[in-house]
Amino acid sequence: MRKHANWLTQADERILEFLRENGNFPPSAIRDRLADIGDDLGYSTNHLGMRCRALDDHGLLENVGGGTYTITDLGERYLDGEFDAGSLEDG
Repeated sequence: MRKHANWLTQADERILEFLRENGNFPPSAIRDRLADIGDDLGYSTNHLGMRCRALDDHGLLENVGGGTYTITDLGERYLDGEFDAGSLEDG
């Protein structure tokens, strides 16, 4: 069971899951690919970019350059229920 934090959103969960399953992508490609597979949550690229930056600030994602993000080991541990995201400060 995942240990949530108050600052985490539904979009954050989907971003983390998507990057774990599909590899590194920028927010615009995340949006496009989610729409292609029928899992579009209706979020704009700007919103997804803002959430990726928040996840990066909290150590769950890392910007690997050019606005492309990858999931970190901490992000993987969170998805696996092995890390309490509530222990991270709300930025």
